[in-house]
Amino acid sequence: MRNGAPTNINEYIAAAPAKVRPILREIRRVIRTAAPNAEEVISYRMPAFKQRGILVYFAAFKNHIGLFPPVRGDAKLAKALAPYAGPKGNLKFPLDQPIPYTLIRRVVRLRVKQDSARSGANAAKRRVTASRASRA
Repeated sequence: MRNGAPTNINEYIAAAPAKVRPILREIRRVIRTAAPNAEEVISYRMPAFKQRGILVYFAAFKNHIGLFPPVRGDAKLAKALAPYAGPKGNLKFPLDQPIPYTLIRRVVRLRVKQDSARSGANAAKRRVTASRASRA
């Protein structure tokens, strides 16, 4: 596996440094709990969880765990995450500090709500478009 891209999250975790594996497993468990209907995928060579769209990606780096995409739409959560925000808004959890699993859970729950709302809005647009097309 070291020579190629991982094909699933188990392979990704197995290829990570030994000291990081328990953290990755716990992040995976937290995400799975917060988004029980999400599908595990590898996208951009990173573990990701997907429902209608990608909810979150996570990845191990030399000195931190990254969580993507940036969090928007909840000012209180964004304030709590501010110490972990990277230059583009993606989250960086330093490996020399405790990983804030509770915040990760909150991020995933927000992303599930956003994914559902986006899906509902897209379905409504499709119904309007179909209705207009049938009248034409």
